[in-house]
Parts: sequence; C-alpha cells; structure tokens
Amino acid sequence: MNADRVADLTRAKNRTFGVPTGVRVLMCAVGFVLAGCASGPGANPRDPLESMNRGIYEFNDAVDSAFLRPVATAYNNVTPRPVRTGVNNFFSNLSDISSVINNLLQIKPKEAVETFFRVGVNTLMGLGGVLDVASEMGLEPHREDFGQTLGRWGMPTGPYLVLPILGPSTLRDTASLRADTLVNPVYNVEHIRSRNSLLLLNAVDTRAGLLRAGKVLDEAALDKYSFTRDVYLQKRRNDVYDGSPPDEDAPAEPEVPAAKP
Repeated sequence: MNADRVADLTRAKNRTFGVPTGVRVLMCAVGFVLAGCASGPGANPRDPLESMNRGIYEFNDAVDSAFLRPVATAYNNVTPRPVRTGVNNFFSNLSDISSVINNLLQIKPKEAVETFFRVGVNTLMGLGGVLDVASEMGLEPHREDFGQTLGRWGMPTGPYLVLPILGPSTLRDTASLRADTLVNPVYNVEHIRSRNSLLLLNAVDTRAGLLRAGKVLDEAALDKYSFTRDVYLQKRRNDVYDGSPPDEDAPAEPEVPAAKP
C-alpha cells in the first residue's frame, strides 16, 4: 500500500472542502472535551478520542460510499484523461500559492522562490495552470501548509481527530485549516454558484485520482480506521521534518527541524 497516496487523500479533502461551520463547532467542542479528557488503560495516547473518532469515521465512510465514490467513478469513466489532468493541474497550481507563503514562514527562501516562479510560469504559460509547464522546466513543487508551519515552529500535534467529511486530522492541523482556505483563490470567488461548482469539481477530481488507492486500502487493511490514523500521523510527521524526522524514542526530541541548506 502506498502510504503517501492514503495521506494525500486526507490532505486533499482538507484543501477541497475548507472549514464549514460544523467543523468550527466541532473544534470548540473538542477543546472542552480535551480539558477533562484522559486516555483510558491501553488507549492509544495519540488518539484519546478514539470512540468519537471511530463514529465520525464510519459516517464519513458511508458518505463516501453513497456519494463521493460513485460520482468520482463516473467522472473517471466519462471524462477524457487530458481533461482530468488539466483539472488536476489547475487546482494544484492554486494550492501552490499557499506553499509559497508557508515556505516563507518556515524560512525556506530557495523553496519559496522556486514555488513562486512555478506558480507564475504555470499561470502565464500554462493557460492558468491547466498545463504544468513548470515541471517540464525542472521547477518541482515544494508542498507546505499552515499545519506544517505550526509544527516547524514548535506547536505539538495534539490529539488525533477525525473531522466530519474532511477526514483525518490533528488538533494542530484543524486549527490551521482556516488559514489555508484564506489564501486559496477559490474561496475568494464572490459568485456563490461558481465558487461551489469549483469546490465540487475539486472534490470529485481529487477522489477520482485516488480510487485505486481506496481499493487497495479496502483489501489490505483489517482495521481501516487504525491503518488510516497511523499512516496520517506518520506522513504528517515526515512532512514537518522534510522527510527526516528524529527518533520518536529519543530523549529531548527537538521540535523545530534545521533549515534546509
């Protein structure tokens, strides 16, 4: 199983749907719960709210089975591959804007400059991002989000959370969702119908690109909830430390990684 594809599904859901009112209410509720919450005997210390999380996970899985997966399958079947590639490139180019800002906030000037030029090249020469001209020129993406930025500067992950519709997260990543949506141009589209159409297209395209990974997960994991949780937490840790996390068992683990040369 490709762990990166499973983790990317969760990140893409966050980027696609933003932070609806229900999630903001959940964040407040979780804050009150955590104040008096303690892990029971044998409980995973990273997942003290496992009972609640499993219930939300089952709800999300039902929504995916009833709506997202069938629509994504139909989209894959009727939409030509070049069109699907263009749609994916377009939304990836928009997400690179957030990466520019977060590379700057993490004091990664080289990555910030490369990502900035990547956005400029794809926007101007790639028909608004539909064509990925930048990759052909050797300008590779440097994906960063506000959750990674908070982690780089020392904020702990907090407990694992499963958000309605959005899926796997942590308290830190949930707190950063609003900042990610603020810099996404789609959310600044004033025409409501157009904005909702773009969000729906992004959601369907994202889910369509992960149909194969979802099938492998269904066949390989005895406990899909635990597997998804562990993959997500490991992937996010690797993201914060740029693929070289310190030993979790080491004493006095540094929270802030050294800047890239």
